[in-house]
Amino acid sequence: MRHPQRRARRAGAALAAVLTWAGLLAGAAGCSSDDGAGLGIDHVLGGAPPAPEDVIRISPGDGTKAVRPGARLTVRVPGGRLESVSVVKSQDAQDSPVPGHIAADGTTWQPDDPKLALAAKYTVDAVARDGDGRRSARHTTFTTLVPDERFIGYVTPENRATVGTGMIVSLSFSRDIDNRAAVERAVRVSAQPDVEIRPHWFGKNRLDFRPEHYWQPGTVVTVGLELRDVEGARGVYGLQHKTFTFTVGRSQVSLVDAAKHTMEVRRDGNLLATVPITAGAPAHTTYNGKMVVMEMHEVTRMNSQTVGFGGEYDIPDVPHALKLTDSGTFLHGNYWAPDAPGRVNVSHGCVGLLDVKGGSSDTPAGWFYDRSLIGDVVEVVHSNDKTVAADNGLGGWNMGWKEWKAGGAVT
Repeated sequence: MRHPQRRARRAGAALAAVLTWAGLLAGAAGCSSDDGAGLGIDHVLGGAPPAPEDVIRISPGDGTKAVRPGARLTVRVPGGRLESVSVVKSQDAQDSPVPGHIAADGTTWQPDDPKLALAAKYTVDAVARDGDGRRSARHTTFTTLVPDERFIGYVTPENRATVGTGMIVSLSFSRDIDNRAAVERAVRVSAQPDVEIRPHWFGKNRLDFRPEHYWQPGTVVTVGLELRDVEGARGVYGLQHKTFTFTVGRSQVSLVDAAKHTMEVRRDGNLLATVPITAGAPAHTTYNGKMVVMEMHEVTRMNSQTVGFGGEYDIPDVPHALKLTDSGTFLHGNYWAPDAPGRVNVSHGCVGLLDVKGGSSDTPAGWFYDRSLIGDVVEVVHSNDKTVAADNGLGGWNMGWKEWKAGGAVT
């Protein structure tokens, strides 16, 4: 059964509602009063949402390139509160989150580490509510400076090495360092058992670390390089981020007496043997002082022209050679002057032990070589020469502890 009157009433009510809403809109849009009581359409509808960039301010700005490491990464809202912030750093084909925190009042976010990485892309995603409770979200990216120039540090000793108790941690940098304090802070050397370890600079490109006395046997030393993005000189930034360790083995200290032509070899304080030696001749004396074994070669070539002499010698097969200084002092086997060890000094500054051509473990030189480690100490006394310089090889043990500590850049 049909009810035409009921349908007509419903249609009329709907039409009235439409006309009433249209009138409200027309009045809101067209009417105003001098006292500002008139309502615009945005107020009636709750207000048009503001642009996300007006609610959430992110610095550096979206799309910014070559941002320098001193710039600050911040996310803030002029009014309202941040709900969440996520920042991801993309560097060396790896993504990693950037830890940070929103302030207690909810208006700002900052990273825990304010320093920006170089050669990286940062992606920021933030969500916030404005003062009227409306939610906004922003997604921005920026990239940091890609340096034209980098530096690295070449480290002695090698990772996982077992060394003698005289080893000094030595870093040789590929570029001169002007900001020595910043680089020094970025290198951490620690030991277990704990011992005070201090740095000393030699010029602008070498930084050494050592304790006051030789390491205790069994000590494990950890070297941490946090050099990546450290500005070592104007526009020159570090590249390395790595950690390595080495272990201190037994103690072996050998005392060369150039006047007596002997070497006493002591292991953990106990005398193992007294070995005949030949040191530098009167015209080419051997340095006095403490020297540390830097390299070991079962056989090597020695040419006088490579160490500043003329053409006095060129021996292609020197056996059992242990390098003691950068300037060319070695302790090595000697087969060409078999009558010299124990009797007379005939070398050009090296310390020679009796050996045979091709080398043999049954000779004094072979015996000593087989019982040596990089990092062992060889000390020369009673030579008619000066004490070896602290930066000639790993000669830092010839410097007093007070003077050594004074050579650090960080006070």
